Amino acid sequence: MNLTFLRGLTQSEPAKSTSSRLTDLLNRLQPSPETLVLLLAVFIGTGAGAGVVLFRALIQFMHRLMFGEVSSFLSMWGHWTLALIPLLGGLLIGLLRWRMQDFGPGLATLLEVVQGNRELVLLNPITKMSAASISLGSGASLGPEGPSVEIGAYFSLLLGQALKVSQERQRLLLSAGAAAGLAAGFNAPIAGVFFALEIVMGSTFAASAASVVLLAAVVAAWIAQIGLGSQPAFALPAYEVRSVFELPLYVGLGLLASIVSLIYVRSLQFSRQCFQGKISGLEGFAQIPQALHPVIGGLCLGLVALKLPQILGVGYETVESILQDVQFPLQMVISLLIIKLIMTAISFGSGFVGGVFAPALFLGASLGSAYGKVLAIALPGVREYMASSPAYAMVGMAAVLAGSVRAPLTAVLLLFELTRDYRIVLPLMTAVGLSIWLVEYLHPQVVIDNTPTLELPTTPSEPAIPSSILVAEAMQPVPLQLPGAMSLGDAVQALINQRCHSALVVDEDDQLIGILTLRDTYRWMAKIKPDADVHTAMQQPIQILCTTELVSTYEDEFITTAMEHMSARGLNQLPVVKRDRPQQVVGLLTQESIALASSIAKTREALQLHLEEAESERKADNERNTAEPVAEANS
Repeated sequence: MNLTFLRGLTQSEPAKSTSSRLTDLLNRLQPSPETLVLLLAVFIGTGAGAGVVLFRALIQFMHRLMFGEVSSFLSMWGHWTLALIPLLGGLLIGLLRWRMQDFGPGLATLLEVVQGNRELVLLNPITKMSAASISLGSGASLGPEGPSVEIGAYFSLLLGQALKVSQERQRLLLSAGAAAGLAAGFNAPIAGVFFALEIVMGSTFAASAASVVLLAAVVAAWIAQIGLGSQPAFALPAYEVRSVFELPLYVGLGLLASIVSLIYVRSLQFSRQCFQGKISGLEGFAQIPQALHPVIGGLCLGLVALKLPQILGVGYETVESILQDVQFPLQMVISLLIIKLIMTAISFGSGFVGGVFAPALFLGASLGSAYGKVLAIALPGVREYMASSPAYAMVGMAAVLAGSVRAPLTAVLLLFELTRDYRIVLPLMTAVGLSIWLVEYLHPQVVIDNTPTLELPTTPSEPAIPSSILVAEAMQPVPLQLPGAMSLGDAVQALINQRCHSALVVDEDDQLIGILTLRDTYRWMAKIKPDADVHTAMQQPIQILCTTELVSTYEDEFITTAMEHMSARGLNQLPVVKRDRPQQVVGLLTQESIALASSIAKTREALQLHLEEAESERKADNERNTAEPVAEANS
């Protein structure tokens, strides 16, 4: 019998009884929907804040244990003792991965749970918290913010499922939990709020949701301040302003930050593919058991730490040293930038557990410090009008973070909250704006997704779109077609009668001219002046009013390519045409049809998987039934 099914039965009964008791209690109290959601925001903020405090305590405990008692025990190895700590951490993570393949859900996975595409497993977040504590406590070059966000998001989702709220409310509670996790992790509630609105909710953001996210973030930050103190994640000096004329210098920093961000994200993806054996020449890694990957990563970390120990762990102490203007030589700052990037990629790809925020901040601080030092050397005449290198390090932190996780507002507000100095806003906006623009321009699809860290979904409100779907599988039938000579008044009436959002405009030979939407018709009717001849205005042919500069797609293209065309122009729909006859329309691709095709593809894959499992079980039963009579005959 399927053990997963039995395990589901044993776990579902307590959850069901708890859910029923909570639901009965709320039914007796009969709070209004708005009151209930705000009450849940308080619960989420409290739970997320307490969870982050516990998580940070576990990290500190593991760090003291590994670099204290364990290091003293291994001191007989002398200089090599430091190299053995990450190796031991990799061994522990490898043992955990040998016992369980999955350490728990990331943010993208939790969004899929909201969509109903996955089930929530109770044990996973506890396992991930423990694995992240071991990873970070033993020196893995990752950060605590990813697991912190996932702690808050998971708690909110668990609460929403226990109360059986709607899917829309579950997404809102998930956003509140993510905001609470980041707010508690950085002691930066405003940045946490904008992270949720910018990354998790995306286009689904509504003004009414802000109060829920705000309340959860404030409560979580308050709980974190009680447990961890009122100081932010790391202390930053006051921002230094010497001249308003140095603002253009931050443009160059934004340019360099975008390049570092792209290299950073690419290196994470490349490292994972290497350990999976998907890179040419490194296929042998696929033959190495996954449990040994963290051991390899720990060995690399340990050997490098013998020469450059600053790359171990979260790295906030090194970042603070850079920001406090400790005089690191230029060569060392550049070495920290390069080696930290490589070690973070190895830690990430080998299977250590942690987030991507802290390494991005480390890289940004190193880049900004190096940039400031190089400017001071290259432009000695303007040195007295320039801020010192820590100022560029602070701005570099935000610029690299924004380019890496595609969250510019979060990055700006995070550094603003940490410095609490309004003068930093203009340089921040300059560097961050240029960095995120160049990243989006050069590689619009590069995101850190489907990772064992802080997962960022490709589309915040929907699950990731399978890349194998063709446009022909997702397009709708040919929509309403109107002749170009039809008057505006008749076209409006046709759209209303047919209840269509848009119509294709064609000529006498049914060749595509353009597209006419309800918004177009409303805009043209609004332009008719009160003293004008309304009848004449409404008789204008739609071929001169419709949108003629169309972006189209082909039915044999992949849906991801069509989505790139749509996102580049901010379109909600694309005409589908014949490749050899681009004026002949065969269908219409819309955002709704893409979402439906994605859901159908995922459902088909899940059904096929279950059918294959059932067929395998049937064949195994047949083989057992055939083998039993043979064994009896032989005996």
